[in-house]
Amino acid sequence: MKEIFTLADSLKELKEWKKQLDQERKEVNGKIEALEESLSQAMIQEELENFNRGGMMYYLNTKLYANAIPQRKEALFTALKKEGYGDLVYETVNANSLAAFIKEQVEENDEKLPSWLEGLVNTYEKISVGMRKGK
Repeated sequence: MKEIFTLADSLKELKEWKKQLDQERKEVNGKIEALEESLSQAMIQEELENFNRGGMMYYLNTKLYANAIPQRKEALFTALKKEGYGDLVYETVNANSLAAFIKEQVEENDEKLPSWLEGLVNTYEKISVGMRKGK
C-alpha cells in the first residue's frame, strides 16, 4: 500500500506541476503576443518589411481570418451554394478554407467584400512577426 501512496503523491505533484506550467505557458504566450504586436507596429512605422538581427530574419506576416456570423451561418451556406461555391459547405465551413476564399473574393472585387457576403461573415487581419534563420 505504501507504494500506491507514493505513486499517488508523485502523480499529484506532477499534475500540479503541469497545471503551473500551463499557466506559465499562457503568460508567456500573452507576452509573446504583446511583443509581436509592438514589434509589428514599430516595423510598420519604420516601413520595414523585414530585417536581420542575431542570425534571424524578422518579417511582417499578415493573415486574414474569416468566420461565419453565428446567427447567419445558414444564410451564408445558402449564399455560397447559390453563387456556385457549395463545395466549401459541409456541416461547417472550414475556417482556413473560408479565409482563403474570402481573401480571393476580396482581391477579385477591388479589395471589397462582395455584396452577397456582407452581413454573413466577419473578417479581420492579424499582423504577426515570423522568424527564421537569416543568411
